[in-house]
Amino acid sequence: MMPDEGRCQSYKNPISVLVVVYTLDLEILLLERADRKGFWQSVTGSCESGEKTYETAVRELKEETGINANDHHLINWNMSNEFEIFKHWRGRYAPGVTHNVEHAFGLLVPGRVPIKISPREHLQFDWVRIEEAMDRVFSWTNVDALRFLLKNHASSR
Repeated sequence: MMPDEGRCQSYKNPISVLVVVYTLDLEILLLERADRKGFWQSVTGSCESGEKTYETAVRELKEETGINANDHHLINWNMSNEFEIFKHWRGRYAPGVTHNVEHAFGLLVPGRVPIKISPREHLQFDWVRIEEAMDRVFSWTNVDALRFLLKNHASSR
């Protein structure tokens, strides 16, 4: 019997969500990745089999921050970006998968709500002004989502 016989390899789905958690004053919740110290980001996560992106956003918010999306205002921003998966993370995906499509959401919270991070995924969290968040996040898709929020938040006031 071969060592892996009888076990199914579970690969990440190359469809994911990015959820920007923000206050009316445009303070942004950032999380520092546990697997890459110094890599700050918004809430992210891959869709599970049969899961809609909205359901993924709700699940990932709860898993990564302890926030119940149903207590706040979760909005599908109807924007997505395709990006090349960093080489050091490609082993999580099926052989040959090199790109991911990420769907952006926003979660408006009334202020700095309590956060309970998952230590397996994140080292710490921080609430920062949107301008600092744009400088600190490592992903261009995260910057893109923050720019979208800044533009649309300003026009809605």
